[in-house]
Amino acid sequence: MQVYHSRIVDLGGVAKACGCPLLPIRNQMKGQPRCSDQGEDIVDEAIKFFRANVFFKHFDLKSPSDRILVYLTYYINLALKRLEGCRTVTEGTNAIKNLNLEHVYVPGESGFPFHGIFPRPGAKKEAVLLLSANKEAVFAEAIRDYFKQIREETGRRLLNVAYRANGTPNKWWLAFAKRKYMAF
Repeated sequence: MQVYHSRIVDLGGVAKACGCPLLPIRNQMKGQPRCSDQGEDIVDEAIKFFRANVFFKHFDLKSPSDRILVYLTYYINLALKRLEGCRTVTEGTNAIKNLNLEHVYVPGESGFPFHGIFPRPGAKKEAVLLLSANKEAVFAEAIRDYFKQIREETGRRLLNVAYRANGTPNKWWLAFAKRKYMAF
């Protein structure tokens, strides 16, 4: 069996932080990276490939976009664990909102789960060194903001597949809450 990798390999003009591209996503919230409403973005790929990729203990990176795919697979696994006891879509929405309010760890922090996959930021004080399109170094918490944004959007889209149109849980998705992803 083979791991599903991200199909997003053309990263021309995409800013990077901690070795990870800040890929544009289709979203309804405010945020930096946005893409058009056409085509599949990294959040769609993560949800589509989740049920296959969650079974693998190792993930060989083929492109920088795979780092985001690994992170989102981990987040979807956490979200499904939170949704496991929720019987209605309203309860599920509240559980996802509470998960998104928790602190988001970034590479270099002790709570970050993927130390071997994401490179550490250069200095301890900086959360990330972001290279913008004009190659100016901007020190900010861009990776934390990006992780928050993609977590919120992934959670919103995950609710659409984890619950049926009538608001009842979809057992074919929530059954994956019991799976451990990469020993987490």
